[in-house]
Amino acid sequence: MTAAGNTLSFIADQLNQLCQTRATGELIVGNSQYQGHIHLLSGRLLHATAGIHSTRRWYRITQRLAPQWTPNPQELISSQMWEYQLLYQGITTKQLTVMQAKAIIRAIAQEVFFDLGCYADATIESHETQKNATEIALSLSLSYLEVEPDLKRVMQLQQQWQAAGLGNLSPTLAPVLKAGIDASALGSLGQYLNGQFTMWDISVCLGKSVNSVANALIPLLKKRIVQLKKIADLPPPLSHLAEPTDADGPTSGSLRSPEKRDALIACIDDSPVILQTLRKILEGAGYRTIGISEPMRGVAKLIESQPDVIILDLVMPNASGYTVCKFLRQTSVFEKTPIIVLTSRDTLIDRNRAKLVGASDFLGKPPDPEKTIALIEKYLDEVAAQDNETEDVTLKVSSSTR
Repeated sequence: MTAAGNTLSFIADQLNQLCQTRATGELIVGNSQYQGHIHLLSGRLLHATAGIHSTRRWYRITQRLAPQWTPNPQELISSQMWEYQLLYQGITTKQLTVMQAKAIIRAIAQEVFFDLGCYADATIESHETQKNATEIALSLSLSYLEVEPDLKRVMQLQQQWQAAGLGNLSPTLAPVLKAGIDASALGSLGQYLNGQFTMWDISVCLGKSVNSVANALIPLLKKRIVQLKKIADLPPPLSHLAEPTDADGPTSGSLRSPEKRDALIACIDDSPVILQTLRKILEGAGYRTIGISEPMRGVAKLIESQPDVIILDLVMPNASGYTVCKFLRQTSVFEKTPIIVLTSRDTLIDRNRAKLVGASDFLGKPPDPEKTIALIEKYLDEVAAQDNETEDVTLKVSSSTR
């Protein structure tokens, strides 16, 4: 058995013992570089977290398993186990089913187990605490019988990972294509080799296992066409819990007019990673966002929110971006709303076809932060100018009738 396999076996043994004794507390696994926490309640797995990319993992998995769910982080009262608090919120507000919430907990735990298995020198310790078990908390938590098959599956994936010679690598790393190499020559994988997507992210975007993604990268790594780098986690949705200080400098949003800062941008894309990338770019600049992964089902959501700008993916498995754009343009609510098409197909034919169905502009995929903000600013300025013209005409008409 490999050293990584030993780590996972130790986790399985410890979990089994703690579950049998109906322990409440946490199992801490890690080393000086990486640490994971497996939270237990009355001998059942409540939640699992890891020190690297907890937020990125959360958005990636929730967008995949509950794409229509819109959690409200503003109702969080503390930063402790905020992911579980949001799941609890989703159940109590009936936006999530217990089955959906448990599927999210299992998927997160599987990734955490896999990542922990990449570290052969990990230590394991347990800390028991006292905590009251509510009915919902117990219904969401996982018994060892539910967790055991996931652990066995992760052990198999880890064995394949080690056998492929990837033992010293982590799927939390992001591949970067060497300058001068044509990304389109590498097929669908090429568009994600820009250092913005981890191997976990790419596996979701392509609908493949993380092992398949890693195996596709091996020949590129050997030829030194691709390098792997560490990237930062996405910011957790806890800004309302942070205490502002006088030392805090102005944010990019604070330099913007109140009207622009309050603008709502709708992002329509089937990829949870692209949606989260757009959210990070836009919310980092002070805008509000709404993410929609299934456009035809999300029309009611669009009409209700009435976004100031829409960013629309051109190629989606369940709906053509051209069809969606044409539909929106034929809807009076969105007749004049700027629609920016997001595409990796930037040809003259694609541009003309998109223009014919009403697209306002184009944005390359994956989205570049500076270009994205520049386009949003451009069309918000145009909308504001149109509103001013309308207001001026109204005032002139009103004054002429006196």
